[in-house]
Parts: sequence; structure tokens; C-alpha cells
Amino acid sequence: MKLIKNKEFGGERPLFGEKDTRLEDITIVDGESGIKCCENLECDNSKFYGKYPWWHVDKSIITNCYFAPESRSAIWYSNDMKMQDSVIDGPKFFREMNNLELENVKINDADETFWKVNGLKLKNVELHEGTYPFMFSSNIHVDGLVSDSKYVFQYCHNVEIHNAKITTKDSFWECDNVTVYDSELNGEYLAWHSKNIKLVRCHISGEQPLCYIDGIILEDCTFDAECDRTFEDSTNINANITGTITEIKNPISGKITADKIGKITYDEYAKGKDCIIETR
Repeated sequence: MKLIKNKEFGGERPLFGEKDTRLEDITIVDGESGIKCCENLECDNSKFYGKYPWWHVDKSIITNCYFAPESRSAIWYSNDMKMQDSVIDGPKFFREMNNLELENVKINDADETFWKVNGLKLKNVELHEGTYPFMFSSNIHVDGLVSDSKYVFQYCHNVEIHNAKITTKDSFWECDNVTVYDSELNGEYLAWHSKNIKLVRCHISGEQPLCYIDGIILEDCTFDAECDRTFEDSTNINANITGTITEIKNPISGKITADKIGKITYDEYAKGKDCIIETR
């Protein structure tokens, strides 16, 4: 494998077309498209400041690297990538990709990150700031996620999440086939207009969660007191709730069981009353 080490690059496309190459201690200082249309690259302990530095690169490994705020839209159209132990301060990363793995990565501006990624694996990842990460992505597996970005996981398919703390608003909208284990889901309007949502040993907080869903399973989940108007216009509910749920409103069908239920509301807009609701 060719080695490029201790080099600084600027301008436009200085490393265009590189193949079978290891990059060590390099710096992309300015310009655009520093690494483009490449294949089989390893990159370690390097820094990126120019725009669009990593496009159309297949089969790559990035370790111990830093992407500055100026490196916006840095990694697009690149397949079969692994990134470890790195920090990203730029927005709009990771778009239109297949088979992407991140481990021990901190993203400090997650604005519009992970769009249209198919085959995404995250382990011990942090997302901060920004809006709409994960839009239109599919086949996602997460083990260890801390996120305070807004509007996460919208229009996603086939998602499995473990050990996450997600603080946001309008998360998991218009999704299908989502399972979340042992996680905290904090924020308003959780999982509206979605299909086949399963939450296992999760703690849920925020107003009006789990509405307009077709197919919702809860196993040993808990709710904060502010979770009002839960399950509105949802169908095929199978909910086993530990502790108290403050309010259930206008569920259409299924079964809800809790230790204690504060209030059950059916108003004039209710679309059905076939849901079984009971306390233990």
C-alpha cells in the first residue's frame, strides 16, 4: 500500500483518484474536494479544513481524524466506510452512502447529517446541535448514542437502537420497523405517523407521545408525568407500562395495561373506542 505522510494539501482535488493508499498525519488546509474519486484508502491522525474533502471514496478507514467547521458536506457518495475515534465539527456529513460504520465518534454540528444512508452502524456516538439527522436512512443499528439534535430519525426504515439517550422534538416521525431497547427518549411528539414501533425498557418523557401510529408495542416502559394525550388515533396497540401514565387519549384499537392510569379521554373527535385499557 502506498504511503503519504506528513504532507499538507490545498487547492482543488490534490489527491484525486488515489487508490490503495495510506494517509498519515496529512492536513487538507483549504480549497475543495481534497480527496475525491478514490478507492481503498486508510487515513489516520489527519485534519481537514477545506470543503467537500471526501467524496466518491469507496472502501476506506478513517481513524483519529478531525474535521473542522469549514469542512462542511465533507463525506458524501462514499461506500463501505469505517470511522473510529474521530471528531467532526462540520455540518451535513454522510450523505447518499451504503455501509457506513462509526465507533467512538463525536459530531458537534449534526445538522442534516446521515441523509439517505443505507446500512448504518453506530457505536458510542455523540450528536450535538443541528436538525434532521438520519433523514431517509435505512437499515440502522445503534449501540450507544447520546443526541441533543432536533428532529432525529425521520422517514427511516428498519432501525434498531440500544442504550441511547435522545433529547429532541418530533423524533421517529414517518418511520417504520423501529425497535428501541434500554433507552431514554426525551421530547415532544414521539413517533407520530409511524408504523411498527417497539420500545423495550425505555423511559419516555415529553408531551403527547406515540400518536397516529399503526402498530406499537411497549414492554416494561415508563412514562414521565408530563406525557399527556398519549396514543391519540393509534391502532394495533400492545402496551405494557410500568408505573403510571398520566393520560390516554382517543386510542383506536389494541390493549394498554399500566400499574396506574391518571385519565382516559375520549372526545368528540375520537375515531373508535375498541382499545382495551386496564390497570393491574
